[in-house]
Amino acid sequence: MELFYPAGQVEFLPRPTAARPGRPEDLIGEKFPVVEPSGEVVGITTRRLAHGGTRLLHPTVHLHVLRRDGMLYLQRRALTKRNYPGFWDSSVGGHVDFGERILDALFRETEEEIGLTEFHPIALKTYVYSCPRECELVSVFACVGNFELHPDPVEIAEGRWWSFKEIEDNLGKSVFTPNFEEEFAGISQMLLALL
Repeated sequence: MELFYPAGQVEFLPRPTAARPGRPEDLIGEKFPVVEPSGEVVGITTRRLAHGGTRLLHPTVHLHVLRRDGMLYLQRRALTKRNYPGFWDSSVGGHVDFGERILDALFRETEEEIGLTEFHPIALKTYVYSCPRECELVSVFACVGNFELHPDPVEIAEGRWWSFKEIEDNLGKSVFTPNFEEEFAGISQMLLALL
């Protein structure tokens, strides 16, 4: 999946209305593309608005790092995170900035979160994930190798390697984020096939 930016300017979303007038603070911070499920960019918004219940679809990337012995690296979300602090999640997860390509975001987020810069990403799937606070177009990748990882303590509370059985034994027990559980169910066989 790649994003398709229009040749001209894009509109800032959501448009102000009488019920929800624009506020100056809505314009501050990181800028994300607003997309259609096809990857077509139809607007621009801020992190604050994308996560503020506007339900604007914006792209994210996830990476699942596999070790050759079949272990999957997961990160425990920092306790300062707004969504699911302290829950375990995919190896890497982050947003695509406005104007950024999917793979560029994947490599940037991977370096920021776990210090990994040299890997060969394998595209697994793209899907829409929706929850009450936000709506994301998630591009999922995996890589396999014997990597040395260095999690950033600001981004991640901790990280460790999990067996597939250990993950399966903990599903539905409020150990993992709901997004990870849904995603893992859809890609676990694909991950195993890479080993």
